[in-house]
Amino acid sequence: MPQSIHDTVRTFQVLPEDGHNARLLAAAHPPDWRNPVPRNPYNLVVVGAGPAGLVAAAGAAGLGARVALVERRLMGGDCLNYGCVPSKALLRCALAVADMRAASEYGIHPGEEIQVDFGAVMARLRRLRADLSVHDSVQRFTHLGVDVFLGHGCFTGPRTLEVAGQTLRFARAVITTGSRASVPSIPGLAETAYHTNETIFTLTERPAHVGVIGGGPIGCELAQALQRLGSQVTVLQSGGRILPREDAAAAALVHRALERDGVRIMVGTTMTAVTAHEGLHILRYTDATGQHGAVGVDALLVAAGRLPNVGDMGLEKAGVAYDRRLGIQVDARLRTTNPRIFAAGDVCSRYQFTHAADATARLVLANALFMGRQKASALTIPWCTYTDPQIAHVGLTPAQAAATGVAVTTFVQPLAAVDRAVLDGETDGFAKVHVKQGTSTIVGATIVARHAGDMIGLYTMLMTQGLGLGALARVIQPYPTQAEAVRKTAEAYNRTRLTPLVKRLMTRWLAWRRGC
Repeated sequence: MPQSIHDTVRTFQVLPEDGHNARLLAAAHPPDWRNPVPRNPYNLVVVGAGPAGLVAAAGAAGLGARVALVERRLMGGDCLNYGCVPSKALLRCALAVADMRAASEYGIHPGEEIQVDFGAVMARLRRLRADLSVHDSVQRFTHLGVDVFLGHGCFTGPRTLEVAGQTLRFARAVITTGSRASVPSIPGLAETAYHTNETIFTLTERPAHVGVIGGGPIGCELAQALQRLGSQVTVLQSGGRILPREDAAAAALVHRALERDGVRIMVGTTMTAVTAHEGLHILRYTDATGQHGAVGVDALLVAAGRLPNVGDMGLEKAGVAYDRRLGIQVDARLRTTNPRIFAAGDVCSRYQFTHAADATARLVLANALFMGRQKASALTIPWCTYTDPQIAHVGLTPAQAAATGVAVTTFVQPLAAVDRAVLDGETDGFAKVHVKQGTSTIVGATIVARHAGDMIGLYTMLMTQGLGLGALARVIQPYPTQAEAVRKTAEAYNRTRLTPLVKRLMTRWLAWRRGC
């Protein structure tokens, strides 16, 4: 275990060495921590202290189980240290800059040119991350009754795990080791000082030009933020469009938004090499037409997908099957091929989100400790990409529905016809919902709006509770909000129920009533 706070900083890539990061490490991996004596056997051993592991450990301890939590790096996992928390702190600052630049559209004139203190932006990020780290800290989980073991955990058998020279025996275990950035095999990249999400938040000075390999959620979010904060950003995407998992119309809106901010987006590019020249990273590529090109950047961010953390854990000795790209093999109840060992979160799920990790961890608690029969396939999991505007989605796309033999009817409400969006000057977006043809059953939905992540819950709630789209039209919502777009899709569905026959009958009824 590292002997000093500085060694720990360097080991876990939480530079710079300042008071904020010292507070983070004191919570997430105290340098003077000594592991407890194991209280074998444990009801549950949790391997990995990211979102899924923390929920599993806290939940099990709260139910009276004897729990051990093993973490080799930082408590809180990617979400606290390299993911959701620092990225959204950065995005908030970038949004403030964008709003100030757009102020003249609202009749407000700030005056002199906006000055971005990039060092202060990053210091705020580190401060807020340290503030939030207490919720995921070693101290908090110790107080909850969890035995926290810091060090590399490795299975030594079907019911045993070794960490820092001590053996933990368990009745059940759950693997929650999460995922990491996937680094493509581009010639010269390995010799380059590139960034991933694990290191990009160590920046203290603004790079003049940032290259981003990958146009997925992480790449797009950070590209827009860094561009707004003053860097020139170039995104190189191998596929035909950015955000390929999203609705094509939604991705196109975000594409235009990024370009309006000044981001250069190059789709259909194949990276051929990364070289160094006069202090720059030279990104060499072939474009969609087969032409060769190159771009020089000061900093390089690799955001080309994620890989599950399954290596060097002794999974073979535990009888747990896995794939290095797909993760740990689990059944519908999240049991591995060793029925005493479960998995949750990114390491076994295609939904690599903090809220999905939370949900699958809760499912594991029911199944592992109380012989539950809950299935992960029953979960309705939305997601959101936090660009500006945001894209939020839940359920199936029309193509996915068609692949399962389900015909859908789609209702779309543009934000341009929603009063609050017009008043806010945020009309680039829509609410789009797909229902099973001939019914009000929602099979999927997409929202593009500045606060789409807050709005998608309306559709998610209907799907989770088995309520049809028409039920939303009966819900009275405050006026004016952009969520009115969601309600308007429900009204559009209800209008389809007014068939010509129904309208004729109602007309005759009302005519008769006039004479009463």
